[in-house]
Amino acid sequence: MLTQIVSRQLKLSSEHSQMAHSLHWLDQNIDAFPHYQYALEEPNGLLAAGGDLNPQRILNAYSLGIFPWYNPGEPILWWSPDPRSVIYPHEFKPSKSLKKIIRQNQFTVTFDSCFSSVIGNCALPRKEDAGTWIDKSMQNAYSELHRLGYAHSVECWMNGVLVGGLYGIALGGAFFGESMFSTQSNASKIAFAALCHQLTKWGFCLIDCQVHNPHLESLGAVEISRSEFLTKLNTALLQPNQEHWQFDGFK
Repeated sequence: MLTQIVSRQLKLSSEHSQMAHSLHWLDQNIDAFPHYQYALEEPNGLLAAGGDLNPQRILNAYSLGIFPWYNPGEPILWWSPDPRSVIYPHEFKPSKSLKKIIRQNQFTVTFDSCFSSVIGNCALPRKEDAGTWIDKSMQNAYSELHRLGYAHSVECWMNGVLVGGLYGIALGGAFFGESMFSTQSNASKIAFAALCHQLTKWGFCLIDCQVHNPHLESLGAVEISRSEFLTKLNTALLQPNQEHWQFDGFK
């Protein structure tokens, strides 16, 4: 979906030139972003282009409810969509079948044990899409944020083999989910259930899912207005950052 949107909207043909020229292009040396009121309605939430993926710019973006999402080889695009898809960790309710799998202890869950492997697996092409938006630049940027203590991974193991997981950014009481993968049925769901369970213990306010899709909806994602999202985000950012990321188990 992203590939189609971006390639369609950023072609500098006559029918798209007005949109392209109306985009705010970021200064390479300044980490500031335009106000979200300048985000385009079509494509929904496209706010700015350009800049780079240095850690300070990315963290500044997330603190303002903005995230990068673009095609490899094209300018970095920055988004602030309205509405916004979120999950409240304390409201997550695993299905009966997922609860059964959790009780069976088929999987082992860890946090931050192999971030590079998780993001590398998330970057692999999916069956329905031959490409990936998590290029090497993205992988390097988020790996640096992991080194700095802001990006985190959840790993799901079966018989000592990594079979699923997810990664994202944590700021205060907000977790910004980026991507997940699974090579074994239900592995990513187990990882997500573990994340919600632990974030609830830590008092996190929300998980940002960015934009709606049926899979996230099946996990409990709801859409709220951008203004409501930013209000909740500002409250979440008042909490101190969680320093020690370790899964305590489902009990």
